[in-house]
Amino acid sequence: MTAGVLTVFITTFLASTVEAVEMVTIVIGVGATRGWRATWLGVGAGLGILVVVIAVFGLALSSVPIGPLRLVIGFLLLVFGLQWLRKGIRRVAAHGFAGLQTAAPGETDRWTGPGIDWTAFVLALKGVLLEGLEIAFIVISVGVAAHELAAATVGATAALVITAAVGAALGGAVVRVPRSFLQLVVGLLLTTFGTFWSLEGLGVEWPAGDLTLVVLLAFYAAAAAAFIGLERRQALGLSPGT
Repeated sequence: MTAGVLTVFITTFLASTVEAVEMVTIVIGVGATRGWRATWLGVGAGLGILVVVIAVFGLALSSVPIGPLRLVIGFLLLVFGLQWLRKGIRRVAAHGFAGLQTAAPGETDRWTGPGIDWTAFVLALKGVLLEGLEIAFIVISVGVAAHELAAATVGATAALVITAAVGAALGGAVVRVPRSFLQLVVGLLLTTFGTFWSLEGLGVEWPAGDLTLVVLLAFYAAAAAAFIGLERRQALGLSPGT
């Protein structure tokens, strides 16, 4: 393996791993809170659309603007994330971080009705589709620029396989996390990704790149902790100024 091929492989592997981690995080969070059947259907649909898009457009993807797609998907994730974050704050305030291993009556977010849980389906599809397109852009841009498309493809594929394997191994542990705490965490993650992608879609350039996700997550976590404190004070009959 030449130095050029190795450089392209490592570059696409690391860059694709960042996108794959975001994809797997969303899928695990949605599946653990809403249920896995519709989530896997959404993952399958997202992958199917990706295959068709890549097969039809191929190298032309490098000229397709990703901004509008980020804006739409980011906005939708932000809407869902804020709703889940609100529920998580109220439940953690009521039950504590120990939470409930099983949700109380009327508090479950898992789909129990007939048919498909379209919320889980759409969230999983959007996460897979956007991150999958990001990975495709990485492969095409790096691979074509270095004239090593094969090495770029192998690097991205290795990142996806390894990240998916780690996610599958962690999936069983995630479903055992107390429901109230899990709701809060998933709400924080969706809100963070939604904010990041929607503002990127509007043309905002984050100074730290993807590391800004950590800053946004810390900000929303601090805000959630503050609101949990306020909820508990109100539950105890204390005014904010007491």
